[in-house]
Amino acid sequence: MATAKPVALYPTYAELKDLRFGDYPDLKRFLESGESWWMNHWLWGQEFLNYTGRNKSEHTYTRFRNETERFLLWVFLVKETPLDRLRKADILEYADFCWQPPVSWVCLANHEKFVFNNGYFSQNPAWAPYKLKRPKNTASDKNADKNPDKKKYRPSQQTLTATFTGIIAFYKYLMNEEYLYGNPAQIAKADCRHFIRDAQVKEIRRLTEAQWQYVFDVAHSLADEDPLHERSLFVICALKTLFLRISELSERKTWSPVMSHFWQDSDGNWWLKIYGKGRKLRDTTVPTSFIEYLKRYRAYRGLSPLPSVGENHPIVEKIRGQGGMTSRQLTRIVQQVFDLAYEKMRSAEGEDNARKLKEASTHWLRHTGASMEVERGRALKDLSEDLGHASMATTDTVYVQTENRVRAKSGKGREVS
Repeated sequence: MATAKPVALYPTYAELKDLRFGDYPDLKRFLESGESWWMNHWLWGQEFLNYTGRNKSEHTYTRFRNETERFLLWVFLVKETPLDRLRKADILEYADFCWQPPVSWVCLANHEKFVFNNGYFSQNPAWAPYKLKRPKNTASDKNADKNPDKKKYRPSQQTLTATFTGIIAFYKYLMNEEYLYGNPAQIAKADCRHFIRDAQVKEIRRLTEAQWQYVFDVAHSLADEDPLHERSLFVICALKTLFLRISELSERKTWSPVMSHFWQDSDGNWWLKIYGKGRKLRDTTVPTSFIEYLKRYRAYRGLSPLPSVGENHPIVEKIRGQGGMTSRQLTRIVQQVFDLAYEKMRSAEGEDNARKLKEASTHWLRHTGASMEVERGRALKDLSEDLGHASMATTDTVYVQTENRVRAKSGKGREVS
């Protein structure tokens, strides 16, 4: 049954909390069509995911939901064996399945799992558990592959690691609740043949100084030509200079970034209060150079030069409507600047120098800012706290990457003869 068309098992956390099967007739039919233990396993997954949604971040919920869903679908439709009978060899078999899933389990874009229709949540036929990631193309790429081969899907090492992390966490929860008494995923991970153990140079995805300069110059020019782009300039500068994740600048259900989150201490230093990963609050330093762009953006919005205590204006305001911008809206703003910077740099300096701008995501700006701080000689402890890293070891990966750049530069001078 490995080619059976899978169905979505779990909606968003907000919907899962109050899920009634009467609102999800397709899901109810699917669970009742299988073995008697299917419904029990689905309820275990629901319990685990509700726990994750309550105690972790929204991002963690989504990640664990996807992994739990894929695993249970494989258990139901492929292995046809309940969890308490799975052993280490079965988990390794699942890893093989994830390495090359059937094409009916692969889609080419992100799709909603359920669609609301006539008062009910129906399965979205376009959805599939795995997504074939296509190269990011700009508008000028006329030869982009419109119909890639789904058989070419292969998970990255990071994706494979996330798969095991999700399954191990699911098993741990079931063990803690005394539903199961073993965790075969924990012992299977070490023997998974798809993991590559190597000593390769780990590259932090970042922009070079030249690429960053093109991004900054394009954003600056857009704002100078049209005040509507003041927002783009501010967002680009904030993500890079304050080391922000895109979610930390966006409007969320549990947090609204407002101007009063910029604050000044008794010594005149500026800080930004951030609601970050793992539902943790942190304060990051705001350098003097950034204040100019904060003032510029506030002037465009008709606000006083600097924020005041209790000011509840969104940090990044929607052009139309009220409130702050979502992560998706902010990503579109950044992508527009990246695309224009790529075209400009490609025309001036060639495809080889500009190529990374075509691959870049919003998170590259955070890495770029952090890497430049390491190169400037800033103490890793201070940088780690600004980044919101739980451990300096995470920050140290940026340092190692910087050392590799020095190593590569010294190695360029070797002669063949």
